[in-house]
Amino acid sequence: MKNLLDFTRQEISVWLEEQGIQPFRAGQISKWIHIRQVNVFEEMTDLSKELRKKLEEHFYIPRLTVEKKMVSADTTEKFLFRLDDGLHIESVLIPGKAHFTLCVSSQVGCAQNCRFCLTARGGFVRNLTVAEMIAQIRDIRFYLMQKSIDPLKLSNIVFMGMGEPLANYQNLIKALETITDSDYGFKFSPRHVTVSTSGLVPKITQLGLDTSVNLAVSLNATTDEMRSELMPINDKYPLKQLLETCRTFTMKPRNKITFEYILMKGVNDSKEDALRLAKLLSPIKSKINLIPFNEYEESNFKQPSQKTISDFLQVLLDRNFTAIIRKSKGDDILAACGQLKAKLIS
Repeated sequence: MKNLLDFTRQEISVWLEEQGIQPFRAGQISKWIHIRQVNVFEEMTDLSKELRKKLEEHFYIPRLTVEKKMVSADTTEKFLFRLDDGLHIESVLIPGKAHFTLCVSSQVGCAQNCRFCLTARGGFVRNLTVAEMIAQIRDIRFYLMQKSIDPLKLSNIVFMGMGEPLANYQNLIKALETITDSDYGFKFSPRHVTVSTSGLVPKITQLGLDTSVNLAVSLNATTDEMRSELMPINDKYPLKQLLETCRTFTMKPRNKITFEYILMKGVNDSKEDALRLAKLLSPIKSKINLIPFNEYEESNFKQPSQKTISDFLQVLLDRNFTAIIRKSKGDDILAACGQLKAKLIS
């Protein structure tokens, strides 16, 4: 028995054709799974009984197990999901003014070992399957339906949860195919889907060729010495190589790469850092998210003062960058950027 969520619509179509069944039925099946949210084939009433029986013999449609749900004071919700093998991941549902954004995990743990990130402390366990990435989105939309909220209000997806998405590239690309399937998938516009990376240079280039989703790069330093100290991946792909790859990244004319810069007190928050950042990013179509460090108990890093943060921002604005201070949501439940750990805590 195979997990049907692992299959793109095109792959379902191929399987149907191999069974001597009209391949257009794949669209109907996908619609039942992703839009109508059914869990059993018997409910797919516009398919013949024979086809439903055949599907039931070969596939199943599971849901993740919600081990725990936490709600922040700002109404951000964090879901601790238990996978079939007993491992855990976290997803974060972030409310906006008229929509929701879901922060999706791509791995159990993370191998990048960024010094400021709580996820990194658990190390890397394994990649998520296509189904496990898809299920996070599918199950949260089902959760909204149960609360009588239009599931289409979940309109933005960010791969910024646990793990390095580009290190799970093949599964990521398959998941993105279903997520952005405009006819029978989740119907997310590619411009509302963002993939974040710590800087896997070869895969950044490939992402631009394979998809039209948004790219976000976690930068966090303006010198190789400091970036390597904070993010060991910089030893393999230093700033010059990373930024040149970003400069030539394939994207639509009006798009920009988002550079995420976590401000840490006394580490990377000086005026000199801001000036260097402006110089580094001047050749690139970019926008900058400044993220004051989200503190947690085990960390040695601290958040800068509000004046330091504002002064850093002003340097960028004075040089005509599109830059904002991104207020992280859910920090009181460890749901903010860099705080996901996926541990069951009572």
